[in-house]
Amino acid sequence: LFISLFTNLFLIILILGSAKFLSFNILHNSNCYLGILAIACVIPFTSISSICRSYFFGKEKMFPHVISNIIEDIVKLLLMIIGIPFFINKSVSYIVCFLILSNIISESVSILILFLFLPKNINFNYKDIKPSRFYIKESLSIGIPNTCGRFISSIGYFLEPIILTNILLRVGYSSNFITYEYGVLSGYVMPLLLLPSFFTSAISQALFPIISKDFSNNDFANAKRKLKLALALCLGIGIPISLCIFNFPSVFLDVLYKTTEGVNYLKFLVFFCLLQYIQSPLYVCLDALGKSIDTMYASMIGVIIRISFLVILSFFKIGIWSLILSISFNILGVTFFLIYKVKKYLSN
Repeated sequence: LFISLFTNLFLIILILGSAKFLSFNILHNSNCYLGILAIACVIPFTSISSICRSYFFGKEKMFPHVISNIIEDIVKLLLMIIGIPFFINKSVSYIVCFLILSNIISESVSILILFLFLPKNINFNYKDIKPSRFYIKESLSIGIPNTCGRFISSIGYFLEPIILTNILLRVGYSSNFITYEYGVLSGYVMPLLLLPSFFTSAISQALFPIISKDFSNNDFANAKRKLKLALALCLGIGIPISLCIFNFPSVFLDVLYKTTEGVNYLKFLVFFCLLQYIQSPLYVCLDALGKSIDTMYASMIGVIIRISFLVILSFFKIGIWSLILSISFNILGVTFFLIYKVKKYLSN
């Protein structure tokens, strides 16, 4: 709680202070201003939800997490169905702001569900929330590499539209073209491709306490078996969905989004995302083995690959394909790095 409170205050102040500069001077889009401000409001709710989930991970109780996730997603969908028709006639910035702020409601519902599963005899006092050097040190030994890895990834995603926009504008593309094509990719194509990630993420999170326990008992054989099972389940879910998307891309886009824009992007990226599905259990395995530093390196490698190829390919005047190719190279590089590291540690 102490670490989360400090981090939340820092991020909220940083976002509120830089929102106008980011939207007007960096992203060159005034519609982003309200959305960036809304992000600051969501951060505390996400933190509390994550802390509650972590308790159940430690107790090896995955059912509360699964239930809260399902209900959270249902609430998100309902809010989108109700809210988007209402805000659609106002402006893009209002819609974006509503979608971000809807996370406050969905995260709050998730927190309430998790609270229902907490033991009834839990009592908090000042000593419980008072900062402890031992617990902070233990938490930071895992938290710092993980946070740095995610921070590096966030920087990469933050720089991505800035680099893409500035270079494509320089080589002759219009702002409307860039915004439209980037919207198709990030709004239609990637959410559809990453749909199985909901299942693969749930499988991976269930894997964490099991592998961690096997590792502490030096039972590497059982850890390998559980990891292989998790990878097989992820591929078992991902392959059929990927084949369906590849063969009927326009059907999926039309049913979900009432459009066929992005069919070519979808068919190109679909099989690269198969490797994306197995990244989750590999990341979790490294964390469970106490090798969080390698997950940070994986994130760093991914960002370097993605940004480097994006910068180079954007000058070739291939439009949004520069981003699509950089995403593909990023997935390949990170996946093979994770496989190499996991194989190295579990073979010892």
